[in-house]
Amino acid sequence: MSQTASYAIVGGTSGIGLALARILVARGDTVRIGGRSPDRLAAALATLGGRASGQVVDTGDRASLAAFFAAGPALSGLFTPAASYRTGDFRDGDLDTSEALFQAKFWGQYWTVFEALPHLLPSASVVLMSGAASARPIGAPAYAACNAALEGLARGLAIELAPIRVNCLSPGTTDSDLWRARPADQREGAYDHWRRLTLVQRPAHVDEQAHAALFLLDNGNMTGSTLFCDGGYSFR
Repeated sequence: MSQTASYAIVGGTSGIGLALARILVARGDTVRIGGRSPDRLAAALATLGGRASGQVVDTGDRASLAAFFAAGPALSGLFTPAASYRTGDFRDGDLDTSEALFQAKFWGQYWTVFEALPHLLPSASVVLMSGAASARPIGAPAYAACNAALEGLARGLAIELAPIRVNCLSPGTTDSDLWRARPADQREGAYDHWRRLTLVQRPAHVDEQAHAALFLLDNGNMTGSTLFCDGGYSFR
């Protein structure tokens, strides 16, 4: 990748997205980050320095997405980890944990790529984000289905958008801002459960997930693939 390459991260104000932004800036790239919270956006930009810019963006609003990309440069890469959703059981019949989940996580990324397309260079790379429940569901079937749909979307887009490359990162439980903001007993209970389910016996670090996303952005021979950065969860 060129040292002057430009990237966009929709969902870049915290967690894996912010960790990737830090890596890109540190190696000399420019990064445009987006998120829904003005306060988080300002805080993230303050840590990234002059090679980063940003704008408030809502993945549920295509006009917001279009404005985000129109205000930035031509892009060498796009990462789309932004999503806010709840999961739940099928028997609950809850729209928030079924249809709204798809609206936030699947359609949010779908329309993000669509609105970014006029601004992607022919050599660009797109990385979607699913989750390891696609391969090994434990309850929450709509969540499993949504993640699997994103992995299918990556394969379909890789064909239609070529030579633009499209891949998908599928993380497992990750020690992130999201989990650290939850009550300690809830967080540690989830982490203990994850340790029993994985081969590496621990949650991932956000930097590990960010480096996995970076690999998919950088490797010119990777397209239509899903990379499971889940500590062996998906096949144990």
